[in-house]
Amino acid sequence: MNAILLIGGGGHCKAAIDVLEATAAWRIAGIVERRDCGISEVMGYKVLGFDEDLCSLRKHYAFALVTCGQIKTPKLRMRLFDALKALNFTLPSVVSPRAHVARSATLGEGTIVMHAAHVGPGVRIGANTIVNTRALIEHDAVVGSHCHVATAAIVNGAATVGDRCLIGSSVVCREGVAIGADCIVGMGTRVLKSLPDSTLFIGAHVT
Repeated sequence: MNAILLIGGGGHCKAAIDVLEATAAWRIAGIVERRDCGISEVMGYKVLGFDEDLCSLRKHYAFALVTCGQIKTPKLRMRLFDALKALNFTLPSVVSPRAHVARSATLGEGTIVMHAAHVGPGVRIGANTIVNTRALIEHDAVVGSHCHVATAAIVNGAATVGDRCLIGSSVVCREGVAIGADCIVGMGTRVLKSLPDSTLFIGAHVT
C-alpha cells in the first residue's frame, strides 16, 4: 500500500477517507491543514502539518490528494493542486471500489470518484475533479478539470462540462448539451440547452 497525504480536513476529506479506506491501494498517512484550522485529527488520522510544511513533507511522502471541498469556487482546490504539482507530488486518480468506471473512460490526475458513482464508456474527466456519491456521467461525456459533479447529478451522453464548474446535487444535463467553463448549476436544475461560460443558475430550469 502506498502512503498518501490528504490536503484539507473538512467534510469532503471525511468522504474521501471513507473511499480510500475501502480500497486496497492506499494507506492514509495523515492530514495537512491550515495552521488556524483548530483540529488535530480527522476520523482518527492526525494532522501531520500545515500548508507551509508541504515542502518538508515531500521528503517523506510521494503521493497526495486535494481533499477540501468545492461549493462556491474551485480556487482553493486549484491553488493546492498547483502547489502539490510544483513540489513534484504524484496526485493519483482515486476510484471507490463501489463505483463503476468503464475501461474506456479516462480520469485526470487528482480526480476522485466516490461510492456508487457511474462513469460510462468513452467519458473523459479532467484533473482535480470530484465525481461525488451516486453521480452519473454517461457515455462520451466530457467533464473538465477542477470541477465538482455533486451527489446524484446526471451528465447524460455526449454532454460537455467546461473547466472549473459546479454541477449541483440532482442536476440533470440533457444529452449533448455544452456547459461552458466557470459555470455553477444549482441543485435540482434541469439543463436542456447549452450554457455559455460563467453562467450561474440557482433553483431554475434551463430550457
